[in-house]
Amino acid sequence: MSMRQACEATGLSADTLRYYEKIGLLTRVPRSAGGARRYDRRTLEQIRFIQRAKAMRFTLEEIRDLLRFRESPQTSREEVRALARRKQALIREQIEQMAHLEKELQLLLNLCTRSNCGCPILEGLDNKGGGYGS
Repeated sequence: MSMRQACEATGLSADTLRYYEKIGLLTRVPRSAGGARRYDRRTLEQIRFIQRAKAMRFTLEEIRDLLRFRESPQTSREEVRALARRKQALIREQIEQMAHLEKELQLLLNLCTRSNCGCPILEGLDNKGGGYGS
């Protein structure tokens, strides 16, 4: 399939596909006689793997490791499990941070609703509004 078709099938831009190939996330994509990239089923599976891993917030470097581990899953299980546990811990930490930020924003919205002067939201962001900042 052509690059255009691969873009349509994956929802990624041509620049992204070229970048993934350039940095070695994708194996070298075969070229036609005219030099155009030709994507096969295996490469599309690799792209979809990358997309799923990105959706789980793995970095490109971590995805590179996962792709390497994918070549020998039985011998890589412990490394994959450790990487997944680290990612899970990071996501839990981010969820806690987001929950804190949501509560802080709700407080600022409540203050704004009750205020007749100034803007408690802007004051809170300036951290001048009585210490509601973190």
